[in-house]
Order: sequence, then structure tokens, then C-alpha cells
Amino acid sequence: MKEFAKMAETNLTHLITKGKHVLFFTATWCSDCRFIKPAMPEIEAEFPEYEFIEIDRDQYIDICEEWEIFGIPSFVVIDNGREVGRFVNKDRKTKREISEFIHSLS
Repeated sequence: MKEFAKMAETNLTHLITKGKHVLFFTATWCSDCRFIKPAMPEIEAEFPEYEFIEIDRDQYIDICEEWEIFGIPSFVVIDNGREVGRFVNKDRKTKREISEFIHSLS
């Protein structure tokens, strides 16, 4: 998974214009984020057609406000610059729930 903070292109809108992306909004202090993070490589492997981008909520609060992310962990799926789905709430998410969410968009 690519970390947004380490990417050369820092304009998220431009970065996601082409291709399929899953934006993973997280924070280091978030216990639910830490719970799901070990499963993220398996989820990524299940969906090789997507580029997964991790965005730290505290480091990029402006992006979270722009994308109306109020609970973490949250997932927003983008296809050629257009949002096609989001899994955003304050609940703990399981690997199965995230996989089912992404499959539902295919």
C-alpha cells in the first residue's frame, strides 16, 4: 500500500484521475485502524486492479474534510476520478466486510 505522505504527487485529485483506487483513511492512534491494518496486504492482493493509498487523518485533515471523512478507518473507492463507493462509519471493520464492500462495486 502506498502512503500518501511518501508519494511524489501530493495533489490527491490529480493522482486518482486515471485508474482504480481505494483510499484508506486511518490514524496511528485509532485502535480500529490498527486492528484492520495487518489484513490490508491480503485485501490488496485480492484486488490487484486497485491501487490502495493510505491517508493519515491527522496529517491530512484538510483532505478528510474535503472528502467528508468523519469516522476512521474509512474506505473510498475511485474509478477514473469518480467516486463509486464508500465504506465510512465509526465501526470496526473486518477483512470480510471490506472485501464484500469492494466486490459489491465490481
